[in-house]
Amino acid sequence: MRADLPTVLAVLALVAALAGAVVAVVRLRARRGVATAMQRATYDVLHTAALAAEPLRAGLTPSSAGKAVRHLRTLVGAVGLALADTERCLAYDGRGSHHSDQFTAAAQRAMHTRRTVVLNGSDLPCDRMDCVVRGAVVAPLAGSDGPVAAALVSVADDQPAPGLVQATQEAARWAGSQLALAELDSSRERLARAEVRALRAQISPHFIYNALTAIASFVRTDPERARELILEFAEFTRYSFRAHGDFTTLAEELRSIDRYLTIERARFGDRLQVRLQIAPEVLPVTLPFLCLQPLVENAVRHGLSTKPGVGMVSIEARDAGAECHITVEDDGVGMDPEVFAPGRPETDDGQHVGLSNVDERLRNVFGDRFGLVVETAPGEGTKVSMRVPKFRPGVRA
Repeated sequence: MRADLPTVLAVLALVAALAGAVVAVVRLRARRGVATAMQRATYDVLHTAALAAEPLRAGLTPSSAGKAVRHLRTLVGAVGLALADTERCLAYDGRGSHHSDQFTAAAQRAMHTRRTVVLNGSDLPCDRMDCVVRGAVVAPLAGSDGPVAAALVSVADDQPAPGLVQATQEAARWAGSQLALAELDSSRERLARAEVRALRAQISPHFIYNALTAIASFVRTDPERARELILEFAEFTRYSFRAHGDFTTLAEELRSIDRYLTIERARFGDRLQVRLQIAPEVLPVTLPFLCLQPLVENAVRHGLSTKPGVGMVSIEARDAGAECHITVEDDGVGMDPEVFAPGRPETDDGQHVGLSNVDERLRNVFGDRFGLVVETAPGEGTKVSMRVPKFRPGVRA
């Protein structure tokens, strides 16, 4: 009995379709297994290291150590792992925690000598029948040239092998570098606070005396204006000397600048003119505290105070997509650009210290691309520009 030609063709088409589906499945499975065993191992190590780095970058405390030891033990491949400082065992993960006092004593010895200590069974006596500890490797966390703050203890269930010694030393070196970076971040924060204190100290002698003198001149001739100036001065000093917050908004900074200029106009009268051009959409932008005010003070104090006749200070803030562009410009006496040359010392009267201070803080917070740009020449006025990102992780008022 012969099959019809259409039937044969249909069967052949079905077989071809099934074969194509099998090939497609094989290819799909091949794509899913693109990563080799070595690539997968590399990913696992880097991922685990990243998980351990996050708490270590917060500094060494019992809390951060407790979050890091679990991931460090995975990296080293030890039965148990401890982080100890000069006084105690900060955190422990795995088996053998009843030897913590012995590990702490060994850690203190390793930190003092800055050398790795290898312990065997005779160094770790124990009366527990179920104890698995047969040795340990103790490596100091050497991340800087200063005193060693902690040590890493890897516990073994057999005589410590050379591989465990090397893994513990490398993990300790890496963890020490993370703690050094944490200390660097802390130092930068302390430096930023010190720079703000320096700006406040600059405000005190150079502005407060002149402000009070200007207010005193109106006490008899115009008591109402004197009262308004006192209130403006009080609000200005309250903002400038506030004790909290490393950042502020452009709107808050501009309000403080308006108070400052109100008091300065009382001193200079019609000689001081001010022009503002602010885009409303950039008012919520966050920037370092006392970042814009020193630029305006520099324009008035060094640009216009010695200029005969009328002087103009212009403040502009523009929306530039992902950034806010701010300029402070005066048509005063200008400066020699050489005063901004790298390594040049500050002048005895503190002139321009505010500009370098602001420049350093902008670079520390936003990166080197966001420093100040100063355009000036003797007799040509001064224009200072800055770029501020609208968003930066960790930066908020």
